[in-house]
Amino acid sequence: MSRLYAHHNSSSLSEQAESKVLILYTGGTIGMKKTERGYEPYPNYLANSLKSLPMLHDPNYDQELFSPPDNLESLICPVSIYGCRVIYCVMEYEPLMDSSDMSMDVWAKIAMDIRKYYEIFDGFVILHGTDTMAYTSSALSFMLEDLGKSIILTGAQVPIYEQRSDGRENLLGALIIAGHYVIPEVTLYFDHKLYRGNRVIKDNNREFNAFQSPNFAPLANVGIDIEVQWSSIFRSGKLQKFHIYTSMSSNVGILRLFPGITAETIRTFLLPPMEGVILLSYGSGNAPSRFPNIINEFRKACDRGVLILNISQCCRGFVDDSYMVGKILTNVGIIPGADMTPEAALTKMSYLLGRDDLDLATKRRMLKENLRGELTVRLSWKESEFINSVAQALKATSIKEIDTIQSMLFPVLLCSAAAVGNVSSLKTLTEQGANVNSCDYDGRTPLHLASYEGHIEAVRFLLEKGASVFSRDRLHRTPYIDALLNSQAEVVKILKISGAHLHIGGEEITFYLNNLIEENNVKSLKLWEEAGVDLNLKGSDFRTPLHTAVCCNRIEVVKYLMEIGVDLQAKDIFGKTAMDYAIALSRTNIIQVMNYP
Repeated sequence: MSRLYAHHNSSSLSEQAESKVLILYTGGTIGMKKTERGYEPYPNYLANSLKSLPMLHDPNYDQELFSPPDNLESLICPVSIYGCRVIYCVMEYEPLMDSSDMSMDVWAKIAMDIRKYYEIFDGFVILHGTDTMAYTSSALSFMLEDLGKSIILTGAQVPIYEQRSDGRENLLGALIIAGHYVIPEVTLYFDHKLYRGNRVIKDNNREFNAFQSPNFAPLANVGIDIEVQWSSIFRSGKLQKFHIYTSMSSNVGILRLFPGITAETIRTFLLPPMEGVILLSYGSGNAPSRFPNIINEFRKACDRGVLILNISQCCRGFVDDSYMVGKILTNVGIIPGADMTPEAALTKMSYLLGRDDLDLATKRRMLKENLRGELTVRLSWKESEFINSVAQALKATSIKEIDTIQSMLFPVLLCSAAAVGNVSSLKTLTEQGANVNSCDYDGRTPLHLASYEGHIEAVRFLLEKGASVFSRDRLHRTPYIDALLNSQAEVVKILKISGAHLHIGGEEITFYLNNLIEENNVKSLKLWEEAGVDLNLKGSDFRTPLHTAVCCNRIEVVKYLMEIGVDLQAKDIFGKTAMDYAIALSRTNIIQVMNYP
């Protein structure tokens, strides 16, 4: 477990003045109002309640630098101990719903809303009822592919306005984590613990610790400090932008074995249109072995293409076919499901069956694979010979001491290797257990350094190992910004393919563009334009790059801006166009380039 501050790990946004989080409020107990009919969802009630809670809204802070999209109202948390304010908007769904009414259509809406606002906000919090929250967190973990930002579900056992509500702590904790840390997973935050979303079950409806993750430790624990298990964070390692899949199959079901279950019951359950079944078997994956008619029904269903995934009725442990009765199920075509929860198994099945781009054999194979951290892959552990040697020299013997040595040495070695493009050393260090998102004293990750220096193979290797394109250093720069500032065109291209986008505001972009214009650096201007920057962007004085190029007498820049068709009629704060300045300054050559009649 490691403590994270900006100068210790760049996956923290802790020194950023502001971060932006979108809350998608689907319903649930957290925002319910007490009426004569009992607790029920009430439109616009939650957002108004939040304004009266000082730990969740500071009404005196000026928010002019952030203009929320789609007329959303923004609220802002007080400054955290990490020096960051979290600005957040609440998007309330209509109608608000009890989580018992959750559906695959709503899952699709959540996924599409995240995609719509993905480049505007730094993280997302989903407010949801607790009864089906584990299903939603599991489903979204599969629907949201190649994530680079934090997605956190939370809710409450008691409405947020009640005196003894757990909702305030749950929402505040989720906002702080989403606004301060880049944890690129769908997670669930409850009772001071952050869980992987596809590992949780709801096991308590009377206490605040409503959720448990029986086969996987929490990703973070929130106490006096926020301690994140960075080595446990799941990263896809694919060089792809964030994208979503919303086509989920509803022809799925859960079949629980019980003593006395009949072959007829099983046959009826497996009839069309059923396409995928989660079989809750006994113990470590066992089923009745002395009733061949039961086994035969499973065989016939598998033969006609029904996918059956075998998981245990036990919360802890995994399916193991070392027993004869477990092997029987595997032999007829039933797929072992390791230690998946029922919620994860069902939503994974629904997700794969909805993928029309996959054939049946591929779907069978992927059911057994670890797609989003939903199951435990049993591998042998290779000790770090290097760390053990250092520990021995320092006479360190405890696990805590060795972990401390590792956390001190690996970031330095990784960053040094990345800065010179030494892929061989990067590979050796990651095999020894080094975290590719660790950082140096300036908050710069190995990806920052490799990107700035233009070491394309090192960049590619780090991305394949799960390096975050959204990590920010002490100056709040991402690897994408570093590559742009040093005109590393090939690096910019691969980072963009991997989902990187500009996160900085117009004023900062204008500052960088003006520097490039003064340097007459057309090549770098082209790179910024290819990165998605609008070269009609106006600064605080409403001047565009064309205004600046004319005033600085940079004719090559003017030629380029004319080639891409920038707006000639844009006026600055004094009502002047770029042509007005060209005439006033007698820029004859520039006037000719601008085709002045």
